[in-house]
Amino acid sequence: MNIDARGPRFGAAVTTVVLAAVLITGSAWLLAWQTLAFALGAAGGVGRSPYGLFFRGVVRPRIGPPTEFEAPEPPRFAQAVGLAFAVIGLVGYTVGPEWLGLAAAGAALAAAFLNAAFGYCLGCEMYLLVRRVAVRAE
Repeated sequence: MNIDARGPRFGAAVTTVVLAAVLITGSAWLLAWQTLAFALGAAGGVGRSPYGLFFRGVVRPRIGPPTEFEAPEPPRFAQAVGLAFAVIGLVGYTVGPEWLGLAAAGAALAAAFLNAAFGYCLGCEMYLLVRRVAVRAE
């Protein structure tokens, strides 16, 4: 079943704000929250992440029904990629070195910003590339 294409983009916008706040404040707790949000999105799909639930319950009723849909697998994979960067960033912020936390959070921020601002999902593109390589390898 396809999902409303606006949902992942909304989640990316919230993620952009959260990760920018992480970089500004250096808050490991805020990054831990984002890590949890990525984990829930990777495990249950973007619709089950906190931002997806908020979008479905609060935002979507106010903006009307979707007109564009997308497959759920690429955004879910993107959440898993975001989770990997967030975990690495959390290690950097809590155990060290701090530059690792900054770099990982910065990379995740860049990817989230691209999706939020331009609708270009790096994790989704990675998913499609992995699928193409896997099909050729069979």
